[in-house]
Amino acid sequence: MTRTEGAPRTALTVSEACASILAEVRPVGREQVRLADALGRALAADVVAPLSLPPWDNASMDGYAVRAADVATASAETPVILPVSETIPAGGSASRPLAPTTAMRIMTGAPVPEGADSVIRVEDTDGGSDRVVIRDIRDAGRNVRPRGEDLRAEDVAVPAGTVIGAAQLGVLASVGAATVDVYRLPRVGVLTTGDELVDVDRFDEVLSGRRIVSSNAYTLRASVTMAGGVPIDLGLAGDDPVALRERLEQARDAACDLVLTSGGVSVGEYDFTRDVLRDLGARMRFWRVRIRPGGPMGFGLLGAIPWLGLPGNPVSSMVTFELFARPTIRRQRGERLLFPRPLAVVIDEDVSIGAPLTHFLRVVLSMREDGVPHARLTGPQGSGLLTSMARANALLVVPLERYGAHPIRAGETLLAIPLGDGAFLSPHCGL
Repeated sequence: MTRTEGAPRTALTVSEACASILAEVRPVGREQVRLADALGRALAADVVAPLSLPPWDNASMDGYAVRAADVATASAETPVILPVSETIPAGGSASRPLAPTTAMRIMTGAPVPEGADSVIRVEDTDGGSDRVVIRDIRDAGRNVRPRGEDLRAEDVAVPAGTVIGAAQLGVLASVGAATVDVYRLPRVGVLTTGDELVDVDRFDEVLSGRRIVSSNAYTLRASVTMAGGVPIDLGLAGDDPVALRERLEQARDAACDLVLTSGGVSVGEYDFTRDVLRDLGARMRFWRVRIRPGGPMGFGLLGAIPWLGLPGNPVSSMVTFELFARPTIRRQRGERLLFPRPLAVVIDEDVSIGAPLTHFLRVVLSMREDGVPHARLTGPQGSGLLTSMARANALLVVPLERYGAHPIRAGETLLAIPLGDGAFLSPHCGL
C-alpha cells in the first residue's frame, strides 16, 4: 500500500528524519545587539574589516629596531655598537625614519620605524639608552609583525552563522563592531503530558505511590537553555484532549518558534496528541523513527510553528532531543554547524541489541594509554532509567545492520556521539 500524498511518513531512519525536519526549519529572525551582549549568539551577516590588522608594521617584543645589514657581524666576541636615536613607546611612533647604522629603542606593539627590518630583543643587548651593544644576530630580519598579517581591509573578519565566543568578541571589537546583527534566540515551548505526572512541589503524592515527578519538564527546559534557546513553560497537561488543545493554543499566543511535547505520541488509548494536532490543522510529516530508545516520535507544523513530539520515557525524551531538537534549535539560531561529529571508540564490553533498529546506548568515554577513546555502558539501558543518561557523556551508536549479525564483542570499534563537554574533560592536566 503506497503512502497517500501529504500523509505522515513512518519508520524513518535518523538521517531521513533529520532531513525532513531541517527542510522545514529556518532561522527565526534578526536583531541588532551591543557587542557586549553578543556572546553565544550566531552572526546574521558577515562582519567586514574596515582596516587592516595590525594597522602598521609593529614590534613583536621589546628591543631595538635596526637594519639587518647593520648588525650582520654581531657576536658575543665582536659585538656591534649603534647609537640610539630615540625610544618608541607602545602607543607612540618614531619622529623620523631610521637612519643607517643607528638603532631605535622600541616597545612591544609600537610601530616599526621606516627603514627598519628587524627588532633585536633586549636580552641580546646591554639595554643601553644612548647607545646599544648588540651581541647576537639571531633576530636579524625578525620580530616585525607586518601590517595586515591578521586581517586586511575588506576581509571578512567573522562570517555569518558563526557562534560568537570570546575570541570572536575580540576580533569584532578590533574591527570596530560596536553593534552586530545576530539571529534572535528561538522561543521554545515545552509541554509535558500524562495523568500520572506532577511537579516536584507535589512530591507527597509521589511518596504515597500515586504519581511520579515530571522530570521531562526539567530536563527539556534545561536542554533548550543549553542549546541556546529560550524555554517557554507550557505546563503539564493530563491525558485530556481539551487540556492538551488549550496548552498547544498557548504556544501560538506565546509566540513560540518551536514546540516540544513529551508523551502522548504513541498508539495507546490515552495518547491524544495526534488527534488534537490534527484538529488544530497541523501538517504532520512523520510519526516514527527506526531508533531505540525514542522510536515513537513525531514531527509536523502547527501553522508556521515546527512541532516535535518526543516520547514520554525520560531517556527516550532526552535522546530524541539530542538527535533532533538540538539541531533544530541550532538551525533556528542561525548556526551553520548543527550536528556533533561522531567519534570512533573502542567498546570495552560485549554489547547486544534486541531489534532491527539503530540503538543509542548510554556510555562513558575515557581515554586510554593508546590515545583512543574507550566506551563502557553506564549500566542497564532501559528507557525509563534516567540515571543511565545522567552518568553518560556520550551515546554509543549501534547500527540496525548489526541486529541478527555476529555479536558485538569487546574490542570492536563503533561510533559515539559526545554529549556536551564531558567526554573531553579530565581531572588531570595530561601535559
